[in-house]
Amino acid sequence: QDPAQASMPAYFRFLTIMAFHVFLQEKVDLAVMEVGIGGAYDCTNIIRTPVVCGVSSLGIDHTSILGDTMEKIAWQKGGIFKPGVPAFTVAQPERPLEVLRDRALECGCPLYLCPELDAFEAGNRALELGLAGGHQRSNAALALQLSRTWLQRRGYEGTGVLQDVPPGAELLARRTVPLAPAFRPSDAMIQGLRDTEWLGRTQVLPHGPVTWYIDGAHTTSSVQACVRWFHQAALS
Repeated sequence: QDPAQASMPAYFRFLTIMAFHVFLQEKVDLAVMEVGIGGAYDCTNIIRTPVVCGVSSLGIDHTSILGDTMEKIAWQKGGIFKPGVPAFTVAQPERPLEVLRDRALECGCPLYLCPELDAFEAGNRALELGLAGGHQRSNAALALQLSRTWLQRRGYEGTGVLQDVPPGAELLARRTVPLAPAFRPSDAMIQGLRDTEWLGRTQVLPHGPVTWYIDGAHTTSSVQACVRWFHQAALS
């Protein structure tokens, strides 16, 4: 801190500014920016034209800032939507999903719902995930859609490996948000999902006579997901 300059940005804002500086200096090809809290008023939300946006599974968190209902939190999350920039989300409760849809309509953002990961497993080829836990399947489906959209909008599509797969009849039911088409993941995508490693997240760490099961959670829904993972891991 400069002694002559008394004020400093808050810690997360400082990290955000520093991150943008580093990305620009290093001329990165791709930066994945995750919001700190919420979206609409988050300091990361200064990118006017991102390539694509994603909203993962909503949960009750930071209620003093974001609001105490899923609908209020969905409104905040929808604040990252930008005109003409495609956005994807995963299965959400009906009313929060309607809030996301309305936010997208307000700003002219094309919003799509990701199919379940099963829809990407054409030809009965199961996709292996490096991250354990059933909740990671919706995260993986979202990651596939975001990656594919980036490739398309940057002109890398056309290799013939990413072909649209028509959704099954059960996925064509009337929805408030249109369903994005599934596609056949490329070999690189399949490898990426399989090789993903996140230390401290659903990690099993044998240490002599003791085996540690390490995970983190700070909302009711994420604690429940953590418990489900541990229960399954302990059984096997």
